[in-house]
Amino acid sequence: MLAPDQRTKIDQSDDVLFYEYPRFVTHVDDRFISSLRALFSDRLKPDTRILDLQSSWVSHLPTDIQFAHVEGHGLNAEELARNSQLNHFFVQNLNQNQKLPLADREFDAVIDTVSVQYLQYPEAVFSEIHRILKPGGVAIMSFSNRMFYQKAIAAWRDSSDLDRVQLVKRYFNSVPGFSKPEVITHPAQKANPLWWLSLGGDPFYAVLAYKN
Repeated sequence: MLAPDQRTKIDQSDDVLFYEYPRFVTHVDDRFISSLRALFSDRLKPDTRILDLQSSWVSHLPTDIQFAHVEGHGLNAEELARNSQLNHFFVQNLNQNQKLPLADREFDAVIDTVSVQYLQYPEAVFSEIHRILKPGGVAIMSFSNRMFYQKAIAAWRDSSDLDRVQLVKRYFNSVPGFSKPEVITHPAQKANPLWWLSLGGDPFYAVLAYKN
């Protein structure tokens, strides 16, 4: 899936130390968030169970949909406690322990917002995502070109935006039982991949797949 050197980070210290202090900031711009909420509104259903993987103090879930339960995961408990869209959360370093403390077929959807670039063992994490999803459940990985550069894996740092899209598709394809990955971008960005540059904003990418 990835060569050992592709999994490395510039800052190889424990990720828990890097995220020890909360960051109550917005990591992407309003246009990205609007595109993400529109995607969630289209693909997520009411009265379902959602896992917000690698979450923060905001989830960007639509506020007009009532979910049965939103479980949060991250590395900073103070940030997660501020996330009003979470019903419950847990703290776990996925680069040290990929096994999620969650039951098989427990969730209807798994979302991961602007954090997939930090996974050093994505094939193991995506296998866990598949395990905890119900049949027909969806996993949505969204990202831009922003990152904590020193904590992103080399395979991500050394790639273009479009290469990163292909990389996340490979993550899904590494796990038997996911549907063919689907790529979602802003409509204007789809026609012109560099459209966002003229506006000085953040490009929007999402790769999603369903559990067969």
